[in-house]
Amino acid sequence: MESTTSATRPDKKLVSRRGFSRFLLGFSFISTVAGAIIPILGYLLPPPSANAGNGGRVLVGTTKDIPIGQGKVVPVAGKPVMVINSNDGVHAFSAICTHLGCICMYDPVRKMIICPCHDGQFNPVTGVVVSGPPPKPLASIAVSVDGDNIFIGEA
Repeated sequence: MESTTSATRPDKKLVSRRGFSRFLLGFSFISTVAGAIIPILGYLLPPPSANAGNGGRVLVGTTKDIPIGQGKVVPVAGKPVMVINSNDGVHAFSAICTHLGCICMYDPVRKMIICPCHDGQFNPVTGVVVSGPPPKPLASIAVSVDGDNIFIGEA
């Protein structure tokens, strides 16, 4: 009687070295292409934000979070918004500088909205350009205070 081994069995297929190498090469190619395309698609097609398109009010903080004389940049629908609590009330503006698109911040010492890129300065009550290169004022955003809660957007 003849002994049968896996090499002589006709019902079992073995993968050759060449076949295994082709499999690994194909897998590596597909992984590399996917690794390059997925981040690009994630950038071009960002996920919808929770507040996008609903047009309602968005709670951005309280008067305890932003006391009088302070300002804070908060994200609203994926965009930075500057909320300032001044003696004249609470005001909100787009935090994107009209010069080159840098993110502005509130400087409580100078009592101005400052663009750190080219020292553009904006009035914290009106958003009007006080000095520097920005060509236009900051876009005003509707803000309301209900009790201690500060809301951005219209009801």
